Amino acid sequence: MKNATNAMRAKSASVEGQGDPSPARLIDARIAELNDWRGATLARVRALIRQAVPDVAEAWKWRGVPVWEHAGIICTGETYKNAVKLTFAKGAALEDPSGLFNASLDGNTRRAIDLHEGNRIDEEALKALIRAAAALNTSSGAKRLKRASARAGA
Repeated sequence: MKNATNAMRAKSASVEGQGDPSPARLIDARIAELNDWRGATLARVRALIRQAVPDVAEAWKWRGVPVWEHAGIICTGETYKNAVKLTFAKGAALEDPSGLFNASLDGNTRRAIDLHEGNRIDEEALKALIRAAAALNTSSGAKRLKRASARAGA
């Protein structure tokens, strides 16, 4: 496991050193280097995120974690030996009527979805959750701007 992780970091670093280390290219490289069910799952989740929020921004943070943002972080896409983990930054504040959240359930802020080999993704429920996270970020951003504006005028 440690060798595989180091190999992924080395490959990611070599892509970062190329001419255009855009987050999209780095995520493409991560998907390609996984070359198994985790890569296919990450690629599918990425496509669903883009369908749910067409103007989503992709980022590459914390030395190799794909991040999707819209007025703040929607979710991250970490890959482990036995799971692809989608961590929603404000997941505890989201309604989850389909019960997708199955990890990081004890915290006050984040919630996660662990996808394992062979799991079927409820695509419509996941897209609804992604849209809700983006909407929450947008409403939170509007509230912050309103408070900052009120303080500046006071």
